[in-house]
Parts: sequence; structure tokens; C-alpha cells
Amino acid sequence: MCLQQKHEFEVEMTCEGCSGAVTRILTKLGVETFEIDLPKKLVWIESDKDVKFLEEALKKSGKEVKYVGPK
Repeated sequence: MCLQQKHEFEVEMTCEGCSGAVTRILTKLGVETFEIDLPKKLVWIESDKDVKFLEEALKKSGKEVKYVGPK
């Protein structure tokens, strides 16, 4: 059994298209549990994947990404 951790990221999202890009990236990675708060520009990801890996994946959306910390 892998240990799932919840991580909080700030992602510079401005519209539904931005959050859609983030959703597509996370889905493609096989991340099943995540939440996007578009008004607050926050993404919470529950995953056993490395934080750096998740951060780099989120950057593929073309948006600025900042790791906030464990949630």
C-alpha cells in the first residue's frame, strides 16, 4: 500500500480553460483525487507521487506554479 499525501499548490489560473488544462494533466498522470479552487488559484492533490514531480507536471499547463505545502 502506498502512502497518499495531500499537497497544496498555487497555480496562476484565470479561467475555466486554465483549470481544464490542470485537470487534463492530472488525469493523464493517473491522479484520481484532486480539487481545484479557481477563485483562490489553489490545487490540492492527494497522491503518493513526489512533490517535485507533481510541481513539474503542473508547470506543463504553462502556468506559474508554487508549492504551498502539505495539507
